[in-house]
Amino acid sequence: MATGFDYTYAAPEQNSKQSPFILGNDQRVILIDAGHGGVDGGTSYGSTLEKDLTLAISRKLYLILRSNGLDAVLNRFDDYALSDENRWFPSSSRHRRDLTQRKGLADAIPTSVVVSIHVNWAPSSTKNGPLVLYRKEGRSYILAKAIQNQLNQLYDVNIRPEHGKPFFLLNKITATTVIVEAGFISSPIDRVKLYSPQGQKEIAKAIANGIAVYLTEI
Repeated sequence: MATGFDYTYAAPEQNSKQSPFILGNDQRVILIDAGHGGVDGGTSYGSTLEKDLTLAISRKLYLILRSNGLDAVLNRFDDYALSDENRWFPSSSRHRRDLTQRKGLADAIPTSVVVSIHVNWAPSSTKNGPLVLYRKEGRSYILAKAIQNQLNQLYDVNIRPEHGKPFFLLNKITATTVIVEAGFISSPIDRVKLYSPQGQKEIAKAIANGIAVYLTEI
């Protein structure tokens, strides 16, 4: 497995020392859900589609986690719709087949954490910053807060994670699940990070840091 990042886990703010990211392999499988894909482009700005940004960030996150000793699974490595792989769910709705395919993978492997990567959009270009959504359950909130804190430091903002009540993946997946809105594609400030390989790498590192903090707390 390629380990394209020379990276150690940055300890939480209250501890100035750095400690290894490696937490050991004890069946803690982390499923990275790269949002959208294929015919489902997600939101967009100009010719740039959400599905391409989520895939780029997700692949970098996957490499960081794997290269630092954690079992990580990425549900798509290329640009295709997960609904195309779903021939078992009896529905004519592509969107429904997509969601159930994502849930099906989380159920099929011994998943302890699911992180779904997305990109936000707002009518106003002044709206910016990352947002992590959780379900109304303790572990989901702890994970969301840990990732939100790390992303807040990266973006130099003070945003609180939010309860993502209506979202299918938060409500249906058994494992601890959060949705990470990595920034606003509609914001010129956020696009600086979202569009560049270095910025995507920094976002992936922040998410990985948050996951590591969560795993040391539970």
